[in-house]
Amino acid sequence: MQLSGLDWLLIIGFFVISLGVGVLVYFKGQKNVDSYFLSGKNMPWWLLGVSMVATTFAADTPGLVAGIVRNDGVFGNWVWWSFLLTGMLTVFFYAKLWRKSDITTDLEFYELRYSGKSAAFLRGFRALYLGVFFNIVIMAGVCLAAIKIGHVMFGFSALQTLLVSSLITVVYSLLGGLKGVLITDFIQFFIAMVGSIWASIYIINLPEIGGLDALINNQAVQPKMPFFPDFTNPKVYVPVLLVPLAVQWWSVWYPGAEPGGGGYIAQRMLAAKNKKHAVGATLFFTIAHYALRPWPWIIIGLASIVIYPTTASLQEAFPSLDNHFIKDDLAYPAMLSFLPSGLLGIVVTSLIAAFMSTISTHLNWGSSYVVNDFYARFVNPKASEKQKVRLGRISTVIMMLFAALLSLFLEEAKEAFDLLLQIGAGTGLLFILRWFWYRINPYSEITAMLVSFLIAVVFFINAKLEAPWFELASHYQLVVGVVITTTCWVLVSLFTRPTDANTLQKFEEKVFETGKKFDFLKQKILAFFSGVVGVYAILFGTGYLIYQKPTYSIFCFLIALICALIILKLWKKLT
Repeated sequence: MQLSGLDWLLIIGFFVISLGVGVLVYFKGQKNVDSYFLSGKNMPWWLLGVSMVATTFAADTPGLVAGIVRNDGVFGNWVWWSFLLTGMLTVFFYAKLWRKSDITTDLEFYELRYSGKSAAFLRGFRALYLGVFFNIVIMAGVCLAAIKIGHVMFGFSALQTLLVSSLITVVYSLLGGLKGVLITDFIQFFIAMVGSIWASIYIINLPEIGGLDALINNQAVQPKMPFFPDFTNPKVYVPVLLVPLAVQWWSVWYPGAEPGGGGYIAQRMLAAKNKKHAVGATLFFTIAHYALRPWPWIIIGLASIVIYPTTASLQEAFPSLDNHFIKDDLAYPAMLSFLPSGLLGIVVTSLIAAFMSTISTHLNWGSSYVVNDFYARFVNPKASEKQKVRLGRISTVIMMLFAALLSLFLEEAKEAFDLLLQIGAGTGLLFILRWFWYRINPYSEITAMLVSFLIAVVFFINAKLEAPWFELASHYQLVVGVVITTTCWVLVSLFTRPTDANTLQKFEEKVFETGKKFDFLKQKILAFFSGVVGVYAILFGTGYLIYQKPTYSIFCFLIALICALIILKLWKKLT
């Protein structure tokens, strides 16, 4: 692929802007840990919400969605659409609580909610487990997407891509802290949306595709178009719909879709001006993430079936790319190779923006754990603010290096997605209940983490063996992990001593109003279901509009409007 001078001008311009933002906020970001990791806890809902959306628009997400569409069809996206329920649960039940906790990282929650040395150990262990290990796995999946995009767009080798993309991202992450990340996220979100929508419009009008009518009437594409799987075939609907909706959404910890909130989503809520801004930011993110963004990726995935019907055709198109990278998620960047000068520059810039947004957030979030919840808590409690910020920058560089190295051993975005799901399987219900069920204690959380991780390791090793010990479909592996892990941590909760009563009382006084733990429960449940139904209605209404079924589309949008009115009526009570 040949990039024109205009394309390069757009790409370089974006790099200059990103680095410029980092430089501008450098001195403010260096002030103290609160300003470096939480931007002074004074951010508005719209900036935080857009940042959440930009972060989850990772470089690997379009490829993941396109690969799912090619393999399973549009309905295959229920494996992540189901997390909408998790998101709405966070909006109406937990966002307000997180902001009222007034902590710096979500890991401080452990010593706010639990007592004793076990609470301290849990905080330190989670800092390294999530902030370093788990975070590196997430970033490695994003780096894998960058490798494929870099080869298709620039002809770069894997090492060249990682060197260029990682260096620029690390530099502006080091300079600006969270505020730099938030501002660049805002810019990156609009570039990414414009690029993906414009690219999808151009691609479906290619002569090889023949326009939207030809695409949706193509015999190879039509079987992939339904929103729901064939309900007469359990081998199809059980893994892609039943398990995600019945089990996965409440039982699995996944970055950006943590049951009860957590990770970088919690970091954004904690950085909000107040609890209303925390709730508003999370609601905006949930709507935009599930209803506004997926269709351009889905359309390009469907179009790729026409031009690259098999992975063999992708291999023929890119013979110099290592064979283990030739998977269905490569179809997304492959389709972008048809774009003209100018538009190509915008789209490449949008993918670079997506990569930088996700990686910078994970670097800042992960280093906040290393500094605040491990180093300052256990290694050097008397560390100065400058020492903490300096260590945050050092840990940023180290994590980026390990993520880039790990990405060389991955093959496909879906592989990383499934691995993360399995590692978090069975922990989700604990994160939902720990705010309310007094029996949950640090040993519950430690048990959940260790058991889910060991099960994931067993399944991962088994899948890589030439002669596997056993055969079990991935969705059943998830269910097995959920059942065993949940059973283990519930039993531990029942047979170990609960948290000290004074600690529990102080926790509840801080995050709940006295005697009002379950206030407005009916309204919250109504808002939750209205939000879920409304967002799905927007998602499918947009799909029916693309599929040229206006009656169904109008019906869906009317449902979405009713749901929105219900939420507006309840808004003041819930925030």
